[in-house]
Amino acid sequence: MNTLLSVEDLTVEFKVSNGKFKAPDGVSFKILENECVGMVGESGSGKSVTALAIMGLVPKPQGKIVKGRIIFEGKDLLKFNNHPRGTKISMVFQNPLNSLNPNMKIGKQLSEVLEQHYGMSYKEAIGKVTAMMKQLGIPEPEEMIERYPFEYSGGMRQRAMIAMAMLCHPKLLIADEPTTALDVTIQAQIIQLFKKLKLESKTSIFFISHDLSVVSQIADRVIVMYAGKICEISKTEEIFEKPLHPYTAGLISSIPDMKERKTKLRSIEGSVPSLIDPPAGCRFHPRCSQKMPLCMEKEPDDFSVNDRIVKCWLYKGVYQ
Repeated sequence: MNTLLSVEDLTVEFKVSNGKFKAPDGVSFKILENECVGMVGESGSGKSVTALAIMGLVPKPQGKIVKGRIIFEGKDLLKFNNHPRGTKISMVFQNPLNSLNPNMKIGKQLSEVLEQHYGMSYKEAIGKVTAMMKQLGIPEPEEMIERYPFEYSGGMRQRAMIAMAMLCHPKLLIADEPTTALDVTIQAQIIQLFKKLKLESKTSIFFISHDLSVVSQIADRVIVMYAGKICEISKTEEIFEKPLHPYTAGLISSIPDMKERKTKLRSIEGSVPSLIDPPAGCRFHPRCSQKMPLCMEKEPDDFSVNDRIVKCWLYKGVYQ
């Protein structure tokens, strides 16, 4: 498959009251055509900012891209004045209630996408909106377009946001924590919906979540982030069969096993470091049970392990 998106050495810097920090910090990865790539990591690791950078929506003036390239269909989006936001690249945001206008009916909000991008009349646009809502499993779309966001359930609001993102048939759909705050049953329905979109629309998906078990249900490959850095990039099945990075192993071991009775859930000892003053060397070393002196002195290189990427000194001299 051809590469649709290539992120190269992307670094975003933020100014805060007590200093500066970078997240993401020098991240590189690719998304292929008709591929779903999942990105996981704890809060503050830079997942959502990576998505905003791709969309050209890094908040200013406090944030700015200081390094890197974002190549989409052969063009660097950071040097491209006419960003394909909303047409070729769309995004489903984390909280649909905050993303929708509470004073405007759902149908009008969605139709504006087609009116703005393609100059359609309201009548023509609302017909396509109704068809898309029906395709995404929203019942009685002719009636639902006349309702306001507060009249939708959480799952239905998320479906409406996905419908809005898919109206222009984008080549890349970015989903930022799309199942957060939804109950398990609705989560499963939304995940199935993304699978259907990938299969039927041939849309590539960049799926962001803090929950590795959710990402495992949809992603072809997984990117694991920690404190602004990428730790590991692997195919989904490989990352669960044999995690390479100690942080990845810790994340997987902390997933509850419903077949095994435990009195206490496993967790990774310690806490995420401050990105204003990150630790020298590997950023995970203060919490790592396998750390070596080198880990505290120098940032790890990217090592290739059977077509997998891992950023850990444990693989120095073993796979190069």
